[in-house]
Amino acid sequence: MNVEQHSDLAVSRIAGAIGEPARARILYCLMDGHARTSTELAMVAEVRPSTASVHLNRLKTEHLVKVLVQGKHRYYSLEGPNVAMVLEGLSVLAGGSRDPFVPTTPSRLRAARTCYDHLAGTVGVSLHDRFRALGWLLAGSNIDAGAYSVTADGTKAFEALGIDIDRTRTLRRRFACACLDWSERRPHLGGALGAALLKVALKKKWVVHDLDSRALGVTSFGRREMLARFGLQV
Repeated sequence: MNVEQHSDLAVSRIAGAIGEPARARILYCLMDGHARTSTELAMVAEVRPSTASVHLNRLKTEHLVKVLVQGKHRYYSLEGPNVAMVLEGLSVLAGGSRDPFVPTTPSRLRAARTCYDHLAGTVGVSLHDRFRALGWLLAGSNIDAGAYSVTADGTKAFEALGIDIDRTRTLRRRFACACLDWSERRPHLGGALGAALLKVALKKKWVVHDLDSRALGVTSFGRREMLARFGLQV
């Protein structure tokens, strides 16, 4: 079997794993970055616990989820940001309508939310656009069109926020990339840099986690900081 055939089969297996409705519900439930037990995911998937275990084994085999064993419990989460990016893209593709785009996402989720471990929603997209406009991020080559490099001005700006750019580059994941936002249908900042930005925003209390969803609330302090640092009116 040649490399191309192997790749085709791998893609087919992954698509089949995602394509079953119960497994899709499990995957999208895990998009908030929080690990869950198989019992919790069985409720989400609307299947029996034994059936959920079969689905989770399939997802684990295809490297879509990972499991952490802690005492008597097994906690499942997405395998990584690349899986989250694919799921976000499928959400956009699933819309499929040629009608003018009218978001149906609940307003709180649409405003600001987590996309795995980076900032999404209107705020995330606006920050991405502002970073591009300020010349802090440059698009990659045709080979890796979704990737970004950080300019000298960008490096100074991000490090002023407390983000160690050199250390962020060494992490075993994409450094900075465009992640298509399923509610805005435009990219927000993903990759290690996007994750570092969300950590800063949470640490500095620019945004706060919602108690029962992946929604984020933007604080008054956060609005002032984003206006002063980025010229962004949120």
